[in-house]
Amino acid sequence: MEPAPEPDRKLFRDELVAAGLLVLTGTDGIYGRSAVYEDIAAAVDGLAVHTAASEGTVSYRFPPVMPRAVLEETGYLSSFPDMIGAVSTFKGDNRDHMKLLDLVESGGEWTTMLEPATVTLCPAVCHPLYPTLAGTMPDGGGRFDVYGWCFRHEPSVDPARMQAFRQHDLVYVGDAASAREFRNRWLQLGLEVLGSLGLAVEPVVANDPFFGRAGRILANNQVEETLKYEIVCPIHSPEYPTAIASANCHLDHFGQPFGIETVSGEVAHSCCFGFGVDRITLALLRTHGFAPANWPAATRQCLWP
Repeated sequence: MEPAPEPDRKLFRDELVAAGLLVLTGTDGIYGRSAVYEDIAAAVDGLAVHTAASEGTVSYRFPPVMPRAVLEETGYLSSFPDMIGAVSTFKGDNRDHMKLLDLVESGGEWTTMLEPATVTLCPAVCHPLYPTLAGTMPDGGGRFDVYGWCFRHEPSVDPARMQAFRQHDLVYVGDAASAREFRNRWLQLGLEVLGSLGLAVEPVVANDPFFGRAGRILANNQVEETLKYEIVCPIHSPEYPTAIASANCHLDHFGQPFGIETVSGEVAHSCCFGFGVDRITLALLRTHGFAPANWPAATRQCLWP
């Protein structure tokens, strides 16, 4: 979706900071969060868990870093190189350590003394799942519940475009038809769940922000094949709604590189429905106000039954 004008985005951030809900850290998109904010986010996550309870999902919680090889195998480097968060570490000896400290003291670029680590920051919460599924999926496929932190290098004054944020994904891996059916069903279910919170939501066909000229072709294909839907909600203004959830068909994008097959021997397809926990939290604060105790009873009952 087209972003709201920067003054509108910054205004909402200033209001959240003034209310003590977010704490500035000196870097756009990286915030401290208050106990009130975290209570709402935890309730949103709990609602996702409750909604998925009848799916027979297997739950996983991965750390905010993942093996660098996974980033390479997913194709993220070719599609979103501008968003990656690589991890570097110090591997030198005592003499190198002295050089590093000298650079720090002189205001030099001390990061030149670091070397790439074998891990990167996780850009999408479901990515660490796929390497664990190498082999043959059970008959009927697999359903998974994955929650955790993600990082994308998108510094912005827009509080809805955090660099570090939480995502709760419901994932299906199996045959192509079942993957598409799972995506479509969760799109409707997600609309119902988010609508029950009193949020003004609607689905829109969308595309990911692929990088470069080749990325424009990928984005056009994604739209033409309706592989991605976003559920949008006004956070800054009705004219510029923000995506707070998404429903995605990956085709065999993850099945192929990670060697995941169906019981019939075909390359497995996957899909996911993602609740943007922090964006939903912000949408609730914008819609119902900064004091959850004063929110509509129906909304509170859904989040804190």
